[in-house]
Amino acid sequence: MDPIVTTLDIARPPDEVYAVATDPTRFAQWQSDVIRVETDQPAPLPVGARFTTIRRIGGVERAIAQQVAEATRPYRWAARSQSGPIRPSATIAIEPIDGGAGSRVTFTLDYVGHGIGVPLLPLVRRLTRRGAPASYRRLKQLLESGPG
Repeated sequence: MDPIVTTLDIARPPDEVYAVATDPTRFAQWQSDVIRVETDQPAPLPVGARFTTIRRIGGVERAIAQQVAEATRPYRWAARSQSGPIRPSATIAIEPIDGGAGSRVTFTLDYVGHGIGVPLLPLVRRLTRRGAPASYRRLKQLLESGPG
């Protein structure tokens, strides 16, 4: 299946967008299903750093262990899970627009199922297609309403 790709423009420079969008400890501020994130390192997390996102999925808390796979500030960041029945991967690509005053942000989400996760993939993708755009709008609002 194809990854889920969403692009939006945010009226903030790439550095500001990158600082918020790629900081796992801030995910709960803009992703409604995130309860908290656990990591033993301060942001920005370097490539190889691990973090665990606790999400409420279908009314149940689920811990998803992930690792930073790419961190090219302020343009690209990626994290991947390498355990569990459903393994998400997320990439955030940021390009400057409006002479660097704004950012075009592209979110790419994909999932790999293992074992019992394989038959659950269509449901997970459906939930993501429904919920992710609202999270991206919250990120945009968070960034654009904050201090410059």
